[in-house]
Amino acid sequence: MLLEHMRKWMLLLLPRLSAPFLVLCLATLGACGGGGGSAGTPGPVTPPSATTGSLTVTATGLPSGVNAAMRVTGPNNYLQDLTQTQTLTGLAPGSYNVAATAVTSGNTTYTPSPASQSAVVSAGATANATVAYGSPALTLALSTVATNLDNPTWLSAPPGDTRLFVTERAGRVRIIQNGAVLSTPLLDISARVLTEGEGGLLSLAFDPQYARNGYVYLYYTDPQRNIVVERFTTGSSANIADPTSGLEIISIPHPTFTNHFGGLVSFGPDGYLYVGTGDGGGAGDPQGNAQNLNSLLGKLLRIDVSLSVPAESYAIPGSNPFVNMSGRRPEIWAYGLRNPWRYAFDGNQLYLSDVGQDRREEVNIADNRQGGQNYGWNVMEGTLCYNTASCNQAGLTLPAFEYDHGSNDANGCSITGGFVYRGRALPELAGRYFYSDFCTGFLKSFSATGAGIVEQRDWNLPDIGRVVSFGQDAEGELYLVAASGTIHKIGRNATP
Repeated sequence: MLLEHMRKWMLLLLPRLSAPFLVLCLATLGACGGGGGSAGTPGPVTPPSATTGSLTVTATGLPSGVNAAMRVTGPNNYLQDLTQTQTLTGLAPGSYNVAATAVTSGNTTYTPSPASQSAVVSAGATANATVAYGSPALTLALSTVATNLDNPTWLSAPPGDTRLFVTERAGRVRIIQNGAVLSTPLLDISARVLTEGEGGLLSLAFDPQYARNGYVYLYYTDPQRNIVVERFTTGSSANIADPTSGLEIISIPHPTFTNHFGGLVSFGPDGYLYVGTGDGGGAGDPQGNAQNLNSLLGKLLRIDVSLSVPAESYAIPGSNPFVNMSGRRPEIWAYGLRNPWRYAFDGNQLYLSDVGQDRREEVNIADNRQGGQNYGWNVMEGTLCYNTASCNQAGLTLPAFEYDHGSNDANGCSITGGFVYRGRALPELAGRYFYSDFCTGFLKSFSATGAGIVEQRDWNLPDIGRVVSFGQDAEGELYLVAASGTIHKIGRNATP
């Protein structure tokens, strides 16, 4: 009310007031809000200036689980040790030094680059420094483990055992212990082994419970050319098996030809015994065994020997694909194979190499929990239709990897399948599958991924002659078995 009376009073005096005084009076009334309006909006508040900054130190090039070795120093005696990528905050502005030192994992040394660098931290900002670790390019070398063996065919070792066990084709199982071949074999069954053609004692497998039961399984051909898997038991001495303890697990007729006996007996990750048989021999599988589900030739068999006794030497796993099917042998796990000389398990993955006829060598890779695969022989040789311009590929599992023989077998003629490396001495090679060829003796590898075959590499090792087989010890380290009678261990080349 008071403001309203003053406004009316001012209007009555307007004619008598000077202009400057009138402006002053009106301004005074406006500042009072006129009719009770807003008192106005305050201006923006300026935040205080930043006084510290940040530094992100990034480490690259190290395998998972390997720590970096980095030290950051700076103003005000700042010091911080880092083992991985990290952002440091609250740093005083100024110049910081990032120093890194080499780290070693296994037998590999990783060197940082740069070993020392500066980074300037500014208030309110983040500086960056990157340390790239690297190792020398890996090259491999062979060291001689044993010589003068008689046609060695396979090398293996039971879990946790430092000894190496080598099968000789004539029928003996030799032991390499502390770098020496023992004069007395673990077992000598030469009296019951036929070495005609491609036959002989071709491999052995240790029972998963070997430390408790002493069971060892031998794969050989007998005088009637049958493929035989027989179990023996280690006696009171760990280095001598009882020759009278034999229990024949399975005998497979192979009557006509002296080639394509297959050759490997092995336990899978499921605890079952696998047996890889050839197609019966002769060029092109003339008897049609590989595609015949009523024949055990040209197959990968899967049997249960956990309760083997003379009256029932093996049982059929209920998950085998052809159980209770008329005209199909329930022992069969996979078929369509020509001569699966060697295969290997890597977890639940099966790497099955199959020797080709005239053109292609192949490696089949499958989830071992799924049986019934038809690998195509003799409809196909690798990814080629065999002996025909076209073929029906329906239902066939084509190889994951293959190579052509090339002119005059320049690339090889008979694949020698190996293993996926899982040892500790060469961590850079984890997951790589190694293979060779009987005709050329190379050492090559590749990695199998969801995107296909990658990182193919020829390791350019010296020629050791015909490579009969790979071997694997209890630590997962790999060996090459040469036809010359020499065992070579694959290792790091100390002078690349």
